[in-house]
Amino acid sequence: MEYRYKTRMVCSTEINFSLDGDKVRNVSFRGGCNGNLKAIGKLVEGMSVDEIEQKLAGNTCNGRPTSCADQLAIAVRQAYTESIQG
Repeated sequence: MEYRYKTRMVCSTEINFSLDGDKVRNVSFRGGCNGNLKAIGKLVEGMSVDEIEQKLAGNTCNGRPTSCADQLAIAVRQAYTESIQG
C-alpha cells in the first residue's frame, strides 16, 4: 500500500513510500537535501519498519528536535500501525 506523510519541522515537506507487510519500499522525499534524501531512500529500501526505526529515530538536524530521517521513522511506524489495525 502507498503512503504519503506530511513532515513537520524539517526542510522536506512530504515523504512518499509503500509498505509490503513490514518492509518499506520506494521511499521518496519532496524538498529537502535532494542528494542525501535520495541516498536515505536507497539505503532503507527493503528494510523493516523496526530496522528503520532503530537506525533513524531520534536523529536531529541543525538544532531541531527532528530530521528528515527521524520523520521517515515516524512515518513508517505510523503507516505500519494503521495497516495492522485495519
